[in-house]
Amino acid sequence: MPRASTAFLFDLDGTLADTAPDMARAVNAMRAHRGLDPVPLAQVRPHVSSGARGLLQSAFGVGPEHGDFPAMREEFLHHYESAICVETALFPGVDSLLSAIEAKPLAWGIVTNKHERYTHPLVAALGLASRAGVVVGGDTCERAKPFPDPLLFAAKRLAVPPSAVLYVGDDVRDVHAARAAGMAVVAAGYGYLGEGLPPHQWGADAVVAHAGEIAPHAGL
Repeated sequence: MPRASTAFLFDLDGTLADTAPDMARAVNAMRAHRGLDPVPLAQVRPHVSSGARGLLQSAFGVGPEHGDFPAMREEFLHHYESAICVETALFPGVDSLLSAIEAKPLAWGIVTNKHERYTHPLVAALGLASRAGVVVGGDTCERAKPFPDPLLFAAKRLAVPPSAVLYVGDDVRDVHAARAAGMAVVAAGYGYLGEGLPPHQWGADAVVAHAGEIAPHAGL
C-alpha cells in the first residue's frame, strides 16, 4: 500500500475525466467528411491515452510514418478543440475523491501529456481550474511523461517533496514517470488501458477498478 501522502497528482484523460466520447466525435467527424461510417466508441476508447497518434491509427490505419499523418493530426485536433467538452465528464467517484482531499485540506493537481492549449480549456469546462493547485500540460516542461520532469515541476509548485506525493494515472508511462520522480503511484484500472501489459504488471503500488477505491490507498 502506498505511504500516506500530503499531496496528490492525477493524469487527466482516463483518470480524472472520461474524454473518449469527444475524442470519438472528432474522429467520426473526419470519417464523415470522407464518406466513411462512424467507428464505435468501444473501438476508440482503448487508444485515447495515445492521443492523436493512437486514435488515427485505430480509425484510419494511419500512423506517424504515413505521409498524410501531419495533416490528419491537425484536422483531428481542430475538430477536437472546437467541441472539447460536450460529452466529457468526470469519472464516477472523482468529485467525491477530490472533495475528500480538499476537506483535509491537502493539495492536488493535474499532470497530463495533453498540450496546454487543450488542457486548460478542458480543465476549466470540467470545473476544476479553481480547485487544482497546479495544472501541468504535455508542453509545460521540456520533457513530458514518462520522464519525471512534469511531476517534479508540479510537486515544486505545490511546495511538497516528491516523496510526499501520490500520483494516479491510467498508462504505464504514468508509473514510469512517478517512479523516476520518487513518488508513490496508483494505476487507474478503469481508464484507457490500451493493448499493452495489464496494469497489474506496470509496477504500481496499487491498481484500482474505480476512482472511489483510490481514497484508502491515499490515506484519506
